[in-house]
Amino acid sequence: MTDVVIYTRDMCGFCTRAKRLLDEKGVAYTEYNCSDDPTFKSEMIRKSNGARTFPQIFVGSEHVGGCDELYGLERRGQLDALLAAGV
Repeated sequence: MTDVVIYTRDMCGFCTRAKRLLDEKGVAYTEYNCSDDPTFKSEMIRKSNGARTFPQIFVGSEHVGGCDELYGLERRGQLDALLAAGV
């Protein structure tokens, strides 16, 4: 399974939902809480080509987007393949 990174912030329902889906699928991920360290937000914006909303999710080198995009991949049956691909 490929590396998954999620940038989050405190009190974010979308962040909670995205992490819940990953947890339900048994996916290990690295979480960077931008509320704890503001440098993470700058890093997130740079890596995501300007996205400023939370969460921002990366699977390997691919920027998935936010919670809605993650759930969209799951609904289309594409998330498992992406996670297994090791992009």
